[in-house]
Amino acid sequence: MLNLTFRQLNSLRAVMAHGKIANAARELGLTAPAVTIQMKQLEAELGLPLFDRTPQGVRPTAAGEAVARHAEALAAELQRLETELDAIKGLQSGSVRLGLVSTAKYFTPTMVAAFRKEHPGVEVTLIIGNRETIRAALHGQTIELALTGRPPRDLPLSAALIGAHPLVIAAAPDHPLAKARDISKERIAQERFLVREQGSGTRAALAQFLSDIAGRPRNLGTEMGSNETIKQAVMAGLGIAFISAHTIASEVENGRLVLLDVVGLPVLRQWFVVSRTDRALSPAAAAFQSFLIREGARFLPQVRGVSV
Repeated sequence: MLNLTFRQLNSLRAVMAHGKIANAARELGLTAPAVTIQMKQLEAELGLPLFDRTPQGVRPTAAGEAVARHAEALAAELQRLETELDAIKGLQSGSVRLGLVSTAKYFTPTMVAAFRKEHPGVEVTLIIGNRETIRAALHGQTIELALTGRPPRDLPLSAALIGAHPLVIAAAPDHPLAKARDISKERIAQERFLVREQGSGTRAALAQFLSDIAGRPRNLGTEMGSNETIKQAVMAGLGIAFISAHTIASEVENGRLVLLDVVGLPVLRQWFVVSRTDRALSPAAAAFQSFLIREGARFLPQVRGVSV
């Protein structure tokens, strides 16, 4: 019998979902060398290469695709076992893996804390990333639920509305436009924007918001890797940001950031809790999903000056 481990197979699924060892390692909470070693051990046990290595990442071989299919089937069987055991336990224990886009990390912990008051035996693990990272986790079925503003359209998903998600433009309090009213889109497009990396939902929304500006450069602005970095840079006067109002509620409240009065803002999006339709949720995940649909809206931050 093949001497395979579930850890190796789970790593294989993550590499298949992401196409890169480094991205798979981040999702799994491991180092890239650790994932590489697991893949080499798996290949040695099977006696076949599972991936072709390229400068752009890894591509599965025929053997890799075959092993991945069976790994998915094993994962599904284990999920069914967990579902059955959770049902037997009656939610006295259980676990949920929740993926969330980085913008949602500002309010999701309070949701989790409230849920666990009702179900103290259920553990909720948060997997945080940009929209593309969460899409890959849904694709690889390494998470059961996702909290996102734009559910992927290329997967079999159900999406339930939680509440409104306003996108605004923030600046330092001493910015020349801080007290201006009815700023045109053409005028704001002349400013220096600080933007998230490729794959970010807010970056895509900014591109859409400015798409009808004639002559707008393809380069949206200076790229930064996190909302926290962007907020600090805006407060330092390095530029302005098109950002979720939910990420800057405290900074607006204490006067460290201001919202610019731009025509057409806020852009109103929505928050959704998402799950796959081709996979049965565990009782713990189903309970958490119901809680988010029922109670989630009251945990969304209220931002002064933003009406939804």
